[in-house]
Formats: sequence, structure tokens, C-alpha cells
Amino acid sequence: MRKTLLASAVTTALLLAGCSGSDSSATDSAENTMNEMQNQTQNVLLQPSELPYQTPQFDKIKTADYEPAFTQGMREQAAEIELIAQSEQPASFENTILALEDSGVLLSRAETVFFNLSSIASNDEIQRIEADIAPKLAAHSDNIFLNDTLFKRVKKVYENKEALSKIDQRLTEYYYKQFIRAGANLSDDDKATMRALNEEITTLQTDFSQNVLASFKNDTLLVSDVGQLAGLSDSDKTSLKSAAKKAGKDGYLISLVNTTRQPILSSLENRGLREKIWRQSATRAMDVNGPIILKLTKLRAQKAALLGFDNWASYQIDDQMAATPDNVFNILDDLAPKAVEKAKREAADIEKVMHEEGISGAVKPWDWAFYAEKVRKAKYDLDDSEVKPYFELTSVLENGLFFAMEKLYGITFKERTDLPLYVEDARAFEVFNQDGSAIGLFFFDPYAREGKAGGAWMSEFVTQSFHNNTKPVVFNELNIVKPAEGEPTLLSFDEVTTLFHEFGHAAHGLFSQVKYPSLAGTATARDFVEFPSQFHEDWAIEPSVLANYAKHYETGAPIPKPLLDKVLKAVKFNQGYDTTEYLASALLDMEWHMIDTDTKVADVERFEQQALAKHGIAYAPIPPRYKSAYFSHTFAGGYSAGYYAYLWTEVLAADAFAYMQDNGGLTQDNGSQFREEILSKGNSEDLMQNYVDFRGQKPEVDALLERRGLDQ
Repeated sequence: MRKTLLASAVTTALLLAGCSGSDSSATDSAENTMNEMQNQTQNVLLQPSELPYQTPQFDKIKTADYEPAFTQGMREQAAEIELIAQSEQPASFENTILALEDSGVLLSRAETVFFNLSSIASNDEIQRIEADIAPKLAAHSDNIFLNDTLFKRVKKVYENKEALSKIDQRLTEYYYKQFIRAGANLSDDDKATMRALNEEITTLQTDFSQNVLASFKNDTLLVSDVGQLAGLSDSDKTSLKSAAKKAGKDGYLISLVNTTRQPILSSLENRGLREKIWRQSATRAMDVNGPIILKLTKLRAQKAALLGFDNWASYQIDDQMAATPDNVFNILDDLAPKAVEKAKREAADIEKVMHEEGISGAVKPWDWAFYAEKVRKAKYDLDDSEVKPYFELTSVLENGLFFAMEKLYGITFKERTDLPLYVEDARAFEVFNQDGSAIGLFFFDPYAREGKAGGAWMSEFVTQSFHNNTKPVVFNELNIVKPAEGEPTLLSFDEVTTLFHEFGHAAHGLFSQVKYPSLAGTATARDFVEFPSQFHEDWAIEPSVLANYAKHYETGAPIPKPLLDKVLKAVKFNQGYDTTEYLASALLDMEWHMIDTDTKVADVERFEQQALAKHGIAYAPIPPRYKSAYFSHTFAGGYSAGYYAYLWTEVLAADAFAYMQDNGGLTQDNGSQFREEILSKGNSEDLMQNYVDFRGQKPEVDALLERRGLDQ
């Protein structure tokens, strides 16, 4: 919820100081109050930022500012909620629903800055604050959504919502569902149980997340003999040596990314080292997160049962586009055999190369990437080291992504070097419409670092809202390994695709044209929010876009057409593997959350094996993209019983892109239509109807099968 202040604690402190007497205890109290007041006036989180677009004052925010801001923010919103609940006026949209939307401005600002930055640049103190504040925020939320007096007013407005405008109806429905799903209809005893469950669930999720973050720091491998790194480029070796030096070690330091598959495995010739890296990746954090998983899934099942659902998956999916777990399983189970069949054909090609090189037996998980790269080179005569020099980061960003977005939407980007940055590697860009009007701000932070969460993501510091008169401030985070100083940042094609993917989320936030912030931008169902991002991926391989950014970082020469043709032909390579590892994780996520209150699970790894076997996706050479112990999407993020959403939305994305290609491709007419019907709407209207308005019909799966090469 987005909020306005009722009263300032600074003002209260001034009044108290003015009433102080002259005795020594009063003097001490006054001094303490003045010190607190001084700390508050120096805490930039307590007031809206005066920077353009209300961009946070990153250069002035101190770690010590967060806890006072959280405390004051919760106190202020609690007072606001009490006034709404105890109002003597009949419940109306303005004095109840809109008042809720307007409450808690300070708390929202503190949460947004803290939780965004805690994922980008964490440390021991940030983690301490996160662990301390998470259960307090959960309790604060319960105090709102389990407030019976407040809910009666919300329900009254909901029952008379037909008299409201469409957007006011939508916001009313949004809040009513929030209360119902939080347990507003429960008895007092059940509400007390719900509060206890929420506190424990929140604590466990925080612990899980922090354990995964710690694994990035602790689960590293130090190689002392450079000979073991045969197959890596000189630049890669230099980066590993720099990483070791930075960690105070001598040698070459290999860090893990937060997927089972490790990119380095595609290049390392040393099979023993490959196996060691893979095993460390696949088993990390199990000792600390295994017990958390068993507790967390049980608690989620109990919470779902309290709310009248058979299991957590049913509860989570109830308000999504999929509606039921059966609908999710139908699409996952339909694709699973196709994916495994395709993967087995890929394995046959890989094993042929292995056997020719004297490696007997079936392909192992630590072999796949290495020998798949050899197959790719042979099949497409494509060497990744030959391609990477044409994918230099700045060129991909400015001549690729920005170029494509200008062609599609008519927007332009102007770098803002006058604004403070949240980390030194970030860049800030102001985004403009074709007519010169400002859209918002876009921050871009590409590099991995200690204290940064794994993966890639988009979020926002300020949400677009006509009601609040705010324009969006969004950001993209990647985890590209930073090269040694003076070396160029050369990307793999997967990293190029990820960059375009994440900007799809950014475009969703930037192009929002919604009245209320709770319905704006990316605040949609999980199984819709990945649609714009996956749709934008395919512009990375649009020939005119590729030709504009794929230029040699040293000579500036465009990528040769024969090499470009190879890149385009190889896009569908290894899709059996990619789809199988994704489906394995999606099905694993679903099965963990089909557990009911009577289900007993004692062993995480055994449960994994049984769940995958149940769906015919337990193919030994291809483990899940995320095994349970580091599956942050489901056990720490917002994707519990929701990881399926990437595939669900890819159906939309593939269908939409195919439709656009059939109607002229990369044109502003197409872009304007997509922007208007999809990206501008947020959650202000029915999501499927938005798609039908754009496409003229509901999506079909054919384009997805073609996109992933599963139709062959």
C-alpha cells in the first residue's frame, strides 16, 4: 500500500522538548529528545526525496536510517488505520478504500529502498536488520488485514461497488481479496493462529534467503594450478585470479551462480574439476536449508488449510490466471515428455562426441555443457569465443536494446550523470517519449558482486501513479562477471537475451498509465508478469537489431553475415535440456506445495527424486535448474507454487511475438499497440481481456513449441 503521513514524529519531538522543565532529569530528557530529533532530520528516508522523480538520495542514506524509518513508518500507518477503522462516517470508497491506498507512505518508502538495496548490496548489518524487521512487518500487516472493524468497512464498500467507476471497482476488489486471503473472515482463535504462522513463515523465508546469499560467499573453489583451468580464455583466468586476490587468497577463485548449471562448465576441459564444481553447486546449502524447507512447506500447508484450501498451491494459484493446480499440471505434464524426448536426442549427439574422445558411458550432468558446446561448434561451426567479441556490454545495451526500443516504441534514453547511484557500477538513464515528454528513470547495474543476490531481476524505487502524480523509477539487475580492470565486458548470447528480458519488465513499469499505485506497472498476477519480459527477449535476435549492436569491440567491424547466420540458427540448440531443467524445477515447486497438513516428509532429496519421477522428468543428466536447497524463487521469493509462470507466460510471449512478426515486425505501429493494450494497463483491467484486445484472440501454444524447437 502507498501512503501519506498523518503526523511527523519530528513535530512531536519538538512539542515534547518545548514542554520540558528546568530540573536535571528533564534537561537530560530534552537533550535525548533533541539528539533523536537531530538524527531524524538527518534521516533522508523520513521525507520524500527532492531529487528528480523522487529518486532516493542514495548518497545520503545510511544503514542506521532504516530501523528508525521502519519504526516510525509502522507507527504512523497504525494510527492512520485506526482512524479509518474507527471513523463514524458510513463506509465509502474515499474514506475507506482510498484511505487505505493512501496510508503508510513512509513505511512504503523505507521498505522499497531497504529491500531493493538489501538484494543489491547486502552485508552483515543489513542481514541483521532484515532478520529483525521481517517478523515485525508481518505482524504489522496482520494488524491491518486481520482488523475486523476495518474489514467490515471494506466489505461494505465491496458490496456496493457497482456504483463506482471501473478503476475504483478494481481497487476495491483488490483490497477486498487482500483481506479475504489474509484471513479476515477467520474466527478470533484462527486469527491468532494465522498471526503465529505468518511470523514463523516470514522468519524462515528470511533465513532461507540469507543462507543462499551466504553460499555465494562460502561455496567457492580455489584452484592453485592454472593447468587445471585449460579451456578457459586468458581473460577468464585473469578474472578468477583477480577474484582470489580480492578475497585475500592465492590462486584462481571460482564462485558459483545460483543455478545448478554453472556457466564455467561449458569451457573447462578438466573433467574432475567439472564434477567437483557441479557437485558443490548441486548440494550447496542443503545442511542449513533442508530443515527450513521441511518446516516451511508444512507451515504453508497449515496456513492454506486455515483459509479453506487443500494445499498451498491451491491457495496461491486461486487468484492467478491459471486458477487451479490442475490447469498448471496440464500444461507442464503435456510438455514434459516432449522436452525429455528432445533432450535424449541431444544426449545421443553428446555421447557420440564423448565416446570418440574415449569417455565411455552415459553423459553426466557435469559433462553436458562441455560436450554440448562441442556439438554446437560442430553442428553450427560456432565457437562462443569467436562470437563473444561482438557482444560487448555497452554496445548491446545502447546499440542493441536502446536501438530496438526506439524502433518499437519511439523512446530515447539520456544518461544522467548528475544523479547519485546506489552502487558505483550502476548507470542512470532518463527515458523520453518521441515528443520529448519524460517517461521516467531507468537504472542499470550489470555486475555480480559480494552481497548481491544471484540471478537477474527488475524492480522499482518509485511506482507510476496518476493519483500520486509520480512517474516510474525502475531498475534492472544482472549478474555478469566483472572483467579485470581495463578489460572489456564480453557477453555470452544467453546474457544478451537476459538483458533484453529484464528490460521487458522495466518497460512494463515505465509505460504504466494507471491511476492507483497498487494496480500499476508490474503489480499483476505472477503468471502474467513474465509475459512482457519474455516477449522482449526475441528482439535480441531481430536481424536489424543484431546488425546494429553485434560489432567487434576492438575494430568496430559488424559481425560477419555467415557468423550472424550461425548465431541465429543456433538459438534453438539445446532446448531439450533448457526446457527439461526448467520443467523439473517448476514441477518440483508445485509438488512441494501440493503437500497437505497430513503429509509427512522427512528427507528433502528423497522427496525431490520422487516428485520428478512422478512426472517423468527425472532424467539423470539434467537436474532441476534449481534444486530445493537454493530454490529462492519458491522458498524465499514471491514464486511459491508460481515458478510455472515462466512457461505459462511464454505461451503468451511466443504467440504475441509471432503475431507481431506476421504484421510487420519491429514497427512503431506494433509497439504502440502492445504498449497501449498490454504495458500501460498494469492490473487495472482483466489481464486475459487485455491480451485478447491486443491479439484479437486467446493465445495458442503452437508458437511456443516452435520457439523452443519442440515441434521438431
